[in-house]
Amino acid sequence: MTYLNLVNNVLRRLREDAVLTVANDTYSTMVGDFVNDAKEIVESAWDWSALRTTSGSPLTITTSSGDFTYSLTGSGDKGKVLNIINDTSNLRMEYQTQNWFDDKFLVQTPASGAPEYYTYNGVDTNGDTQIDVYPKPDGVYSLKSRIVIRKTALSSDTDTLAVPSQPVIHLAVALLARERGETGGTSTAEYFSIADKYLSDAVALDAQKHPEETIFYTP
Repeated sequence: MTYLNLVNNVLRRLREDAVLTVANDTYSTMVGDFVNDAKEIVESAWDWSALRTTSGSPLTITTSSGDFTYSLTGSGDKGKVLNIINDTSNLRMEYQTQNWFDDKFLVQTPASGAPEYYTYNGVDTNGDTQIDVYPKPDGVYSLKSRIVIRKTALSSDTDTLAVPSQPVIHLAVALLARERGETGGTSTAEYFSIADKYLSDAVALDAQKHPEETIFYTP
């Protein structure tokens, strides 16, 4: 669903006229802001299938000898690594803590070889997530990953939403109902309850595609 479609869906539910562009007037622009607020909340609620990707520039890293810090270009600061494969060495890299990496790099003398482990290391100057790898690469390796990339704010009328639209629409309605102070029959608390129901149902439907992430196994 496009940004304009989302805004008009919200406007109609608030008994307002639809617009031809999000920037039509002050109120429709404000609705657009609340739509983006709702979008961010919904995107952060779950690692949605639609946000998981294995293609594109941030997902294939080509190492160079001696360099152990790499940016996931385009991932932003909310990117989440689901797995990383050292495709050159045919092995799945394991996550380790920053303390573990500090021990390897600062307390001990770091080894060089095929990368087997990774950890997060803040963000770069572009705001993209960085990772450290260990051992320090002793040459060129192709590291491929699956990442959850949460989208930037919608801005153009034709920008499209990746996550389910109903939770975003109804959460935006709830936020706007609270802002305007009257809802014409439905309380703000009820709007939030409706939005929560749409969100929980959407998460449940998407989560069944990844049952291994929602089932707790006792060793």
